[in-house]
Amino acid sequence: ESCPGCKTSGGISNISFSFRGQDRIREAMHSVFLFHAIKAGLDMGIVNAGQIPIYNDIDPRLRELCETCIFNTRSTATEELLDYAQQLKLNSGTGDNNKGEKEEESWRINTTAEERLQYSLVKGIDKYVVDDMEEARKKYSRPLHVIEGPLMNGMSEVGELFGAGKMFLPQVIKSARVMKKAVNYLIPFMEEEKQQNLKLLQQQGNTPIAVLNSQATIVMATVKGDVHDIGKNIVGVVLGCNNYRVIDLGVMTPCDKILKVAKEENADFIGLSGLITPSLDEMIIVAKEMQRLNFNIPLLIGGATTSK
Repeated sequence: ESCPGCKTSGGISNISFSFRGQDRIREAMHSVFLFHAIKAGLDMGIVNAGQIPIYNDIDPRLRELCETCIFNTRSTATEELLDYAQQLKLNSGTGDNNKGEKEEESWRINTTAEERLQYSLVKGIDKYVVDDMEEARKKYSRPLHVIEGPLMNGMSEVGELFGAGKMFLPQVIKSARVMKKAVNYLIPFMEEEKQQNLKLLQQQGNTPIAVLNSQATIVMATVKGDVHDIGKNIVGVVLGCNNYRVIDLGVMTPCDKILKVAKEENADFIGLSGLITPSLDEMIIVAKEMQRLNFNIPLLIGGATTSK
C-alpha cells in the first residue's frame, strides 16, 4: 500500500538456519513458507530449487508443525518442532534423515506402468521413463494413446498442484523434462505408424500430393524472447499423429517470420507458445498484426503465462 508496484523477494533459507544438518526439516519449512508467501504476494524467492518437496508430500504432522512455527500460532510451536527434529535424528541415526535407496524406490513395487509414469512425472524422475514407456507402449493399440492417457494424466496432476500453489515452477520444469523424454521415446514408433497410414492411403488410390493437400496445416512457434519449447513440441507431435501438417519454426521466433511463413504455406492455424511473462505481450503483438493484415484463421496460444 505504501509502495505500489514494488516487488518483494527474499532468501527463503533464512527461516531454517537453526535446523542446519537436518535437511528434511529445512526443506519442509521452505516449501510451507513458499506456499503461503506466494499467496500473500511474494514475487521472488531465493531457494535451492532441487530441494523443495511438493507441499502435499510433506508428512502431515511435520507440515502442521512448520505452519504453526512460521505463523507462531502456539506458544509451544518452537519446542514442538525441535522435539520432532530430535526424534527424527534419533530414529535415523543421522542429522539429515536421508531415505535409503530401497525406500526411495518402493513406489515401483506392485504398481502398473501407468502409475509409475504418473509418479515419475509428478516427482520429476526420469531414471526409469524409457523402461516404463516401453511397457506402456506394448499395452496400447497406438503410441499416441500413451501420451493421451498416462502421460497427460500425470501432467494434469502437475498442473493442478502448480495451480494450487503446492508445486513450484522449478518442479514443473523438471516434470516437463520427464514428459519430453517420454514423448521423444515414442516419436520413432509414431513416425512408423504415420508412414504405414500414408502407404495405406496410397494403396487406396490417393496420390502423395492428394494426401498432403488433405491435411490441415498449422504453423507453430515459441515467440520472440522465449526459448521454452517442451509444451509446443508435445502439441506438435500429437497434431502430427492426427494427420495435421505441422510447420515448427522453433524458438525465439519474431512476429514477421511467423506471419510470413503462415501466408506462404497457406496455414489453417497459427500456434504460439511461451513460458515467461513477456511472451504473453509478444503473443498480443502477433494477434494485432493478424488483425491488421486480415488473417482470418484461428490463433492458438499456450504456455504458463496464458493460464488464468
